[in-house]
Amino acid sequence: MNFGTAVSTCLKKYGTFNGRAKRSEFWFFYLFTVLVSGIPAGIGAGLVASGGSGGTSSVGAVIYGIAIVISLAFVIPTLAVGCRRLHDRGQSGWWQLLLLVPCANIVLIIFWAMAGKDGENAYG
Repeated sequence: MNFGTAVSTCLKKYGTFNGRAKRSEFWFFYLFTVLVSGIPAGIGAGLVASGGSGGTSSVGAVIYGIAIVISLAFVIPTLAVGCRRLHDRGQSGWWQLLLLVPCANIVLIIFWAMAGKDGENAYG
């Protein structure tokens, strides 16, 4: 699956937590969310922190605010593709609760990076 197909698939399956997702689908969508929200957030935060003259700080605040709104819009599809990725490994999507535990989320990253299980499993 290529970058465009992965992003398109994840956006079409916006709130679909059923089924399976291949590694490429998950990681390409994750990259997309970083590009679309993370980079503008960093730029906006940098402009705000610089406190430059000429309204740079105001522009930075607007850019940062837009990035936050975009990030919030991607929460559900990101959780959904993460759940489907875990399903591809034969694991429950509830493992994503590890995102709330500092340092424990490395386990989740390892699960997402591992190859999927061939054939049918409890999730499809």
